[in-house]
Amino acid sequence: MLRKRPDVLDLMVPLRRYARSLTRDSTQADDLVHDTLVRALERQGSLRPGTNLRTWLMTVLHNAFIDDQRRRKVEARYADALGQMSEEATPPAQEGHVRLAQVREAFQRLPAEQREALHLVTIEGLAYQEAADVLGIPIGTLMSRLGRARAALRNIESGAAARPPAPEEPGRPRLRVVEGGSPSARAS
Repeated sequence: MLRKRPDVLDLMVPLRRYARSLTRDSTQADDLVHDTLVRALERQGSLRPGTNLRTWLMTVLHNAFIDDQRRRKVEARYADALGQMSEEATPPAQEGHVRLAQVREAFQRLPAEQREALHLVTIEGLAYQEAADVLGIPIGTLMSRLGRARAALRNIESGAAARPPAPEEPGRPRLRVVEGGSPSARAS
């Protein structure tokens, strides 16, 4: 009795069974069998006469599974690398530059005596007494200037004032109202 050569359709059940044992998931097993049949069709010219079709298809299936596992590992490494790169990425600096420019402008618009006091204490890191000595003023005056400067900057930050008051020009008298109601010039 002649034994019938197996057809691809006859091998679908064993292919699917093997694919399921490799993937441990029926959906992935179906995808693997599909990929195996596509590869087999693409490579049917490499099938030599007398080759056992079942063995050949199982080999194609096994190789397709191994290739998929390698691809997944590479993708996982790339995903990890991209994840690390995104964690290490620096946020755009534009916002910081704009904010720094705003703070610099607000600082520059402070009156000179407030700007000097604030600079010595906050930027140069001098103690209050040292800053007062540098400016040649009592420590109470220094603290008053610092308080006014910080308040002006806080007002700008909170939006209470669009800009701090413009620094006074040296040598230009300011007008003030005296008790009689008439303005008089006062040199600052």
